[in-house]
Amino acid sequence: MKTQPRFLSSFAYFFWVLLLLGCQQTSEKQAEVATATEEGYDRVIAIKDGDTIELLKDGKPLRVRLYGIDAPEKNQDFGTRSRQFISELCFGKDVRLEVKNLDRYGRTVGIVYLPDGRNVNYEMVKNGFAWHYVAYSKDPQLGILEAEARANKRGLWDWPNPVAPWEFRNGRKAKNAKTKTQKKIHSNDAERSASAGAPVYLCDSPGATTYHLDKDCRALSTCKSKIIKATYTLAEERNRKACRICAI
Repeated sequence: MKTQPRFLSSFAYFFWVLLLLGCQQTSEKQAEVATATEEGYDRVIAIKDGDTIELLKDGKPLRVRLYGIDAPEKNQDFGTRSRQFISELCFGKDVRLEVKNLDRYGRTVGIVYLPDGRNVNYEMVKNGFAWHYVAYSKDPQLGILEAEARANKRGLWDWPNPVAPWEFRNGRKAKNAKTKTQKKIHSNDAERSASAGAPVYLCDSPGATTYHLDKDCRALSTCKSKIIKATYTLAEERNRKACRICAI
């Protein structure tokens, strides 16, 4: 009769051990489910700018250009704020991607939806952090959202004269082309000046590739060999090009 309580006590002990182990396994499984990405959703792992993000899809990064919108460039006014806004909106979150097509750079173009169902493309335009990219989208809702943002002076529309990103890019291309043309003109002027009889200066080194019109040119001052005062003809024979520093 005295052994029964002892037996019941042992049984109760093992029962509690099994119960605790079961609870631990259940908690671990719940944690695994909580950290896993929901099926059909991909995590945002990087923000490139206001209209380009990276998702982790099937274990690999996928760059996505947001369809129908164009955000300020990184070195453009409001570019940083646009990037910050989209980062706060979706970085580190599991989002759903609706693919539209591939652009000429091979990037996936699509619409991104937040876990609560909001359209990230719409949110960027609605809050004044991107333009409706009319040249590549006929979505009327984007036009409506941009008009509302303009009227309410949201985001970049609160600035005096916001410049559309495509105009900014075209202006930058034109400026670069003008700079290249000017450099070519200066280089041609230098060649004409040298061929007309003006002396040129050469670094007498096997690796040297240029001739100089100014003997005090800072590029020429780095020459470790002998500096030769020569003619344009000799410079041509050595396949030398006009220095970009003293020829400008």
